[in-house]
Amino acid sequence: MRKFKFFTNFDKEEKWLNEMAKQGYQFKKKSIGYEFQPSKPENAAIKIDYRTFKKKADFEDYCALFEDSGWKHITGTKSSGYQYFQKADENGSEDIFSDVDSKAVRYKRLSEMWSSLATSFIPIFVVLISTDSIDAAALLNPKLLYYTPGLWEKTGEAFWRSFLFETPFAFFRGFFWMLLPIMIVLYLIFAFKANKQYKQTQEDNPME
Repeated sequence: MRKFKFFTNFDKEEKWLNEMAKQGYQFKKKSIGYEFQPSKPENAAIKIDYRTFKKKADFEDYCALFEDSGWKHITGTKSSGYQYFQKADENGSEDIFSDVDSKAVRYKRLSEMWSSLATSFIPIFVVLISTDSIDAAALLNPKLLYYTPGLWEKTGEAFWRSFLFETPFAFFRGFFWMLLPIMIVLYLIFAFKANKQYKQTQEDNPME
């Protein structure tokens, strides 16, 4: 079974995955959506880290470190960022994080990733505008997306026939032109939320 969800908060994602385990769905993999396998309902303890590695050996050492603490690596690669662990040993540590700072820093790494994606798309967007591949004026005035001569001077049935005929084409032109700025804004929002969660988690003290 595959489910499609998007999270910007690790705690909420962990809670959802653990609830799915209670319902009898064992989390197996995350790629395009979350993949589950029917299983016996259980009170699973799934935790998420966010970290990338340049070397495979470093990634393997990272996974081994958690396994030594009683946590099995479920899914994630050295470059995927998202790493999922499930408690496999009842005598293992209660959490994959030893302190608040190590738990918070995953949000900092996530924020840096979103910021990097946003900044990488900004130059592309600027180049497309400067080369007229994207009509910046059309982003502010959608009427410019319609190429039918004299469309806006037509009236009655002639207008609606031409308007409805070209609207799908105008929509696709506008969609592709708006895709980059929308992605940039979304990435910046995600980066802001992750950074906010980083600061909030740092202020939390589970020992209190």
